[in-house]
Amino acid sequence: MREFARLYAELDETTATNRKLEALRAYFASASPENAAWAVYFLAGGKPRQAVPVKLLRQYATEYAGLEEWLFDECYNAVGDLAETIAHILPEPKHRSDLGLAEWIEQRIAPLRGAPPEDIRAALFRYWEELETRERFLLVKLIGGGFRVGVSKLLVTRALSTIAAVDSKLIAQRLMGWTDGSVNPTAKGFLQLIAAPSAAEHAERGGQPYPFFLAHPLQAPPETLGDLHGWQVEWKYDGMRAQLVSRGGANWLWSRGEELITERFPELVSMRLPEGTVIDGEILVWPSGDAPAPFAALQKRIGRKTLGAKLLAELPAVLVAYDVLELDGVDVRQLPQRERRALLETLVAQAGLPQLRISPLVHAGSWAELAEIREESRTRGVEGMMLKAGGAQYGVGRTKDVGTWWKWKIDPYSVDAVLVYAQAGHGRRASLYTDYTFAVWDSNGNGERQLVPFAKAYSGLTDAEIAQVDNAIRRTTIERFGPVRSVRPTMVFEIGFEGIALSPRHKSGIAVRFPRILRRRDDKSIDDADTLDALRSLLSPPSP
Repeated sequence: MREFARLYAELDETTATNRKLEALRAYFASASPENAAWAVYFLAGGKPRQAVPVKLLRQYATEYAGLEEWLFDECYNAVGDLAETIAHILPEPKHRSDLGLAEWIEQRIAPLRGAPPEDIRAALFRYWEELETRERFLLVKLIGGGFRVGVSKLLVTRALSTIAAVDSKLIAQRLMGWTDGSVNPTAKGFLQLIAAPSAAEHAERGGQPYPFFLAHPLQAPPETLGDLHGWQVEWKYDGMRAQLVSRGGANWLWSRGEELITERFPELVSMRLPEGTVIDGEILVWPSGDAPAPFAALQKRIGRKTLGAKLLAELPAVLVAYDVLELDGVDVRQLPQRERRALLETLVAQAGLPQLRISPLVHAGSWAELAEIREESRTRGVEGMMLKAGGAQYGVGRTKDVGTWWKWKIDPYSVDAVLVYAQAGHGRRASLYTDYTFAVWDSNGNGERQLVPFAKAYSGLTDAEIAQVDNAIRRTTIERFGPVRSVRPTMVFEIGFEGIALSPRHKSGIAVRFPRILRRRDDKSIDDADTLDALRSLLSPPSP
């Protein structure tokens, strides 16, 4: 635990890639396999399940520190992070623990889940007596389910590749499914992760998927890519990227986030495909017609724990196939894009399954003509186009060393909105207000206008801009609600988002997808901000 807490602090204290990489290498070179296994899980994106409710963490920390509740609240409001607040208010430890990360997770934290409050209280008091400040900070993050760290999975892969002397692409492949969470990481699993390649490895993969190949956003004019005929053009759908793995007489469905989602889409995993087949594609809800349903329809499937016959009939899922990665048990990722496409077309045609569709190709005589076709994106229910080099292999992650995929997205929707609430960030931004709630104008029924919140956003501003906004928030605060401040409406921002849908769960009746800040509009007053009617006008007309 002590070593992982030190690593966590080192990663959090720097933005330099080389320093992060060196810290990871040093940790994995000395950590025991069982501790390293859990470290890989968390650093690669695995999420700890909340073991203790936040309310109890606050209550017991206040008791242990001997503070009044109001004083704890004032500390929390100043710090902006619960784990950091608790770590700093607790008295010095009475003795030190030498238990490793694996023992803390499996023998100490896991048993707290569902335990009686009095047992939780006693356990936390014992744990806090053994840990110093940064270890307590990490413990609360793990217990409360709020663990986040500023390191990419790619960096973890590079570190493991170095200490194991194994190709990073193979490490990335072995890491697929590691953060699913359905099975605990083990020392045996970690040793297999860094083991030398073996001839039998592919045959022993079971339902494990391949690393996803990711596209780069196209910033330059498409004409800079050269001859259009050297590119494969497809629509960019707005669904859930997934891999369907068919091996050993069973099917597995994995999301791009490496979550096993087999049980959520029974109509897809019931498809009979040739043994040893892996398809990369997009899960969409597609009841009928030429366009899929909006992403909001897919969300209804994703969020349900039980899937009744009525829901499956109303919101049928399809897999739009982009690529074939394995065929007849053979890894075909090294074949050129055009050859894999030919294999995919044959596979989908022979399967003849209504829930398996091939991603259609878009043909044009020139880049200018293709740009005109791209203007149809919104009516087709897509986000733009994908441009794939005809000779590209299927790579690992967002790389260009085996060929390139580009995503040529249409411009986002945008509206001008007013900042009405703010909350402090996390990590190095815990002392700054970086998480914002934005509102647009609407009539209150009496002919008067009022600001109605419709979206939260925290990305899009530079550090200098964040500092300016933070200063303005502190000067215009009206009320405090724990870590949240309501502010006097003074600042207008242009907010961009990818999609929009009706939502009875939101006060505005509107939900937007991937909201972010495009720019601050100092040239506009709050009276110039957009209205809820302007947002509603962006909604797609209902399907006939």
